[in-house]
Amino acid sequence: MRKKILAGLMSTALLCSLIPASYSLINNESSSFFSVDGAEAVSTVVYSTGFEDGINDFTGRGGVETLQIVNTDSYSGTNCLECSNRGKGWHGPWLALEGLLEPGIEYMVSAKAKAQWYNNINLKLDYTDSSGQRHYVDILSAVSQGDWVEMNDGKFIIPNNVTNVYLYFECNDTANMYIDDFEIKTAPVYEIQQDIPSLKDIYSSYFKIGGAVTTTELASKTAQDLIKKHYNSLTPGNELKPESILDQAATIASGSETNPVVNIASAREILDFCRDNNISVRGHVLVWHSQTPDWFFKEGFTDSGDWVSKEIMLQRMENYIKNVFEALETEYPTVDFYAWDVVNEAWLDNGSPRTGGGQSENPNYSGWVKIFGDNSFIEPAFEYARKYAPEGCKLYYNDFNEYMPDKTNAIVNMANELKEKGLIDGIGMQSHLDVGFPSASAYKKALKAFVDTGLDIQVTELDITTTDLTESGFEKQAQIYNEIMDACEEYSDSISAVVFWGTTDDKSWRAAKCPLLFNEDFTAKPAYYSIIEGLTPKPTETPSTDITEYSKGDIDKDKLLTTADIVLMQKYLLKIYTFDESQYSLADMNSDNKVNIFDCILLKRIIIDLETPNN
Repeated sequence: MRKKILAGLMSTALLCSLIPASYSLINNESSSFFSVDGAEAVSTVVYSTGFEDGINDFTGRGGVETLQIVNTDSYSGTNCLECSNRGKGWHGPWLALEGLLEPGIEYMVSAKAKAQWYNNINLKLDYTDSSGQRHYVDILSAVSQGDWVEMNDGKFIIPNNVTNVYLYFECNDTANMYIDDFEIKTAPVYEIQQDIPSLKDIYSSYFKIGGAVTTTELASKTAQDLIKKHYNSLTPGNELKPESILDQAATIASGSETNPVVNIASAREILDFCRDNNISVRGHVLVWHSQTPDWFFKEGFTDSGDWVSKEIMLQRMENYIKNVFEALETEYPTVDFYAWDVVNEAWLDNGSPRTGGGQSENPNYSGWVKIFGDNSFIEPAFEYARKYAPEGCKLYYNDFNEYMPDKTNAIVNMANELKEKGLIDGIGMQSHLDVGFPSASAYKKALKAFVDTGLDIQVTELDITTTDLTESGFEKQAQIYNEIMDACEEYSDSISAVVFWGTTDDKSWRAAKCPLLFNEDFTAKPAYYSIIEGLTPKPTETPSTDITEYSKGDIDKDKLLTTADIVLMQKYLLKIYTFDESQYSLADMNSDNKVNIFDCILLKRIIIDLETPNN
């Protein structure tokens, strides 16, 4: 067990976490990026307009808006952009980003905005993934009471392999909108702290240490580095939820009333990353009232259809679960899907089922309860998951406020019934906590109740918020983290994973209350130091990439397999580098007398296997 944290240690850790990173701008022929050099953080402007010379690249998102330059009451200079004739709230000015910005680079956008009268003005990112599904990412929001408001330095990243990428403005109603001083600049690029212990190594004798990530978050190389250093489990934050993988258009086109089509393209970037870096995946989530579209429960899979019968819904549920697991098995046979949340958040805090109804009526209503009348849908969900889940994948019920006594009892009773039937493997404690509630003792009481079921326990979405962003506030947060992890260590024989819900504070779904272990600049917070104090990391062996005994793939002939060989392979495929005869032979990884993309993929996988430590 760790010693309790020391105030002096926390003060030192906090001071270290607040020292700004520093960067110098480096230019090459095609791009600009940042590297740490010990000076001041620097950004570069990639696009800006004050609309003094016209509308420039902005167009109307709804196709009905009128965009024009006006010279009355601009924020600065003479002109600003006016958007009028907006038929709906989402109608407004937008800017196409393809060809202007690069995927995988973090940017910051700022603008001055004004509404004709009181309104909430939002600035968002819109893109379409490889499956054809559109995504809308919140960036900035401000309230205008008919006056100019500042919207400053909202961060965003364009994921890889997406199209139709736009930044757009919207507001609550059809009031005229005005935009001025619009600017996009590169965000500072940070490096992770390589000289601090790896969490997954520190806790290797206790349980897996995981994180959650979204596709846009993972686009950052620094976030990837943080994940690879600290986590041996990863949970897609949204990308495997029902609304992300259920394909309404394809389902309707199929003509079936019981076999919904799934498309896992939204999760592909994350799953590729896990596959290529040998990181286990925690699946989240199959059956949930939220982020499940109403049409999934309606006749004809249409929003306007009547609610289907229980019998039809059972068939849909089984086929949906089967299709999810079959798609993953087909595309990702080597990924370790070690755990899956089968049912999520079915119980209210008072221990009763949710109210039946659609998400369009109330986000807390459940389409499952609407059709089944109660929580009787839970058992068949686990039956189907048990039937189709990959071998070795454990099945969990997952919930928040799991420490509320009535909810704790409801979960325990349900879990014991499912356990008797051999349908459930564990209970997921989301653990979205705050420094003021619940107390560590109340949390530990719930943990013990779940452990007493004999089932496996996973802490699935841990974060701890604080509104006090002073040194003492972060010390208190660190103390609570310390106490929660102490409880997990005490019951570690029954806990197989602890997962933190996010990477850095600014990317958290509760960002305003700084709930995670790492700051925006990827430096460790006092909370990080509090949970490693007194623990000894497991030594990490660095595998040798010396290939003296063989030569396939060693294109640069240095007797090592490294990324330099991949670079030469890619240059050859792009026809900007020529192999000699011996290099061609070395690059022909599958010995089919051809050098193509398949050889490149094989070489990458071999090098990843060589360079990736056991997780």
